[in-house]
Amino acid sequence: RSSCISGDMFRRVVRASKFRHVFGQALKNDQCYDDIRVSRVTWDSSFCAVNPKFVAIIIEASGGGAFLVLPLHKSGRIDKAYPTVCGHTGPVLDIDWCPHNDQVIASGSEDCTVMVWQIPENGLVTGLSEPVVVLEGHSKRVGIITWHPTARNVLLSAGCDNLVIIWNVGTGEAMIQLEDMHPDVIFSACWNRNGSLICTACKDKTIRVIDPRKEEIVGEKEKAHEGARPMRAIFLSDGNVFTTGFSRMSERQLALWNPQAMDEAISVHEMDTSNGVLLPFYDPDTSVVYLCGKGDSSIRYFEITDEAPFVHYLSTFTTKEPQRGMGYMPKRGLDVNKCEIARFYKLHERKCEPIIMTVPRKSDLFQDDLYPDTAGPDCAIEAEDWFEGRNGEPILISLKNGYVPGKNRDLKVVKKNILDNKLSKNAENTGTVNKSASSTPSIKNEGKLEEILKEIKSLKDLVSSQEKRIIQLEEQMSKIAI
Repeated sequence: RSSCISGDMFRRVVRASKFRHVFGQALKNDQCYDDIRVSRVTWDSSFCAVNPKFVAIIIEASGGGAFLVLPLHKSGRIDKAYPTVCGHTGPVLDIDWCPHNDQVIASGSEDCTVMVWQIPENGLVTGLSEPVVVLEGHSKRVGIITWHPTARNVLLSAGCDNLVIIWNVGTGEAMIQLEDMHPDVIFSACWNRNGSLICTACKDKTIRVIDPRKEEIVGEKEKAHEGARPMRAIFLSDGNVFTTGFSRMSERQLALWNPQAMDEAISVHEMDTSNGVLLPFYDPDTSVVYLCGKGDSSIRYFEITDEAPFVHYLSTFTTKEPQRGMGYMPKRGLDVNKCEIARFYKLHERKCEPIIMTVPRKSDLFQDDLYPDTAGPDCAIEAEDWFEGRNGEPILISLKNGYVPGKNRDLKVVKKNILDNKLSKNAENTGTVNKSASSTPSIKNEGKLEEILKEIKSLKDLVSSQEKRIIQLEEQMSKIAI
């Protein structure tokens, strides 16, 4: 049942929630990233992506497209000469950090390509223009990219050619192409919690829920929002779909849908008559959705529950300056000792300002009600498993002692020989034998590699201890010579 509620009604209902008193705070100037020329491209992406190690920001770049990658601690004024990631020949439109490797980021550009980059452990020292892999398959600009939440090296891209492509980044191949599903520009695309479905919002005002491996639409709603301006659609962890868009009277709306019964919304809320697209950021652990309007100077947040009106207004965090874009930190990057439940990276014209959201608590103990186990950085399955039809739920971690980043392995791309593919289809039976054989050497190789690395380390240690010894002897000699 759809319940259209006017703004005041919406705010008058006070209900008990531990998130009623979320306290938002912009960090001081010395903790901001300053003197950054934020991109001016007219495209409704968030222009910013963050993880527990880095903040990445799409910037103005002459003669091509570039983005900055800064270690989180590198706040303050950013030098004009600071190195960028600069391999695209046209403006960068969207960036997304890999959820399973904090050194790997993907970018989509007006140059019709998707590029995947490996950022050095401590950030960039020189400009990075060589991606690990270039994914070519779109015929128009690529405005949306998003990594699979639980399968390693699976990446979705959507372009202004109305095409959705799902890639195996490990082999550089376009594995699934969803053509003829979207008659117009795709505004947003989002995976569900285990990555078995995607939902899209399209310029034809239709929200679609798609099973990408079967290449079929399993639910759709035409005119989900009747206004002509861009919509957004995201999956919630219970499988419902949350959308933002505009009414026929150009009011901004939110709505909640059940993909099994999309003819009628579970609930619809009118918000205001601002014209900035509402970017939704969702925390599956607390069921809170944060809405950041492009060009707004506020972040509103709502709790989603299974009792009417289902979408409960919590509060608004307001600043003086409008936001050009917004990054949203994954839960494992937050400071649990400060009861931080969300952190945003707000883009101004010339700077990036972190905003932290905390739930004030008197106790210093770990607040387990605020921090249920959350998705960790380990993938549940490999790309091949997923393309063969398997699903993997997110692997959860406890934040009780804070998140300690592990060592990320380098992204390696194995370009397949197309001839092998044809051969293996003729000889499927032998293929299985080869497969198991080929996976063991890689484990052996990894072991060998570790041995070699250890040996190199011990040699380095030996060299440095000998250097010290030489310096000591030289000092003694100089004393004797005197």
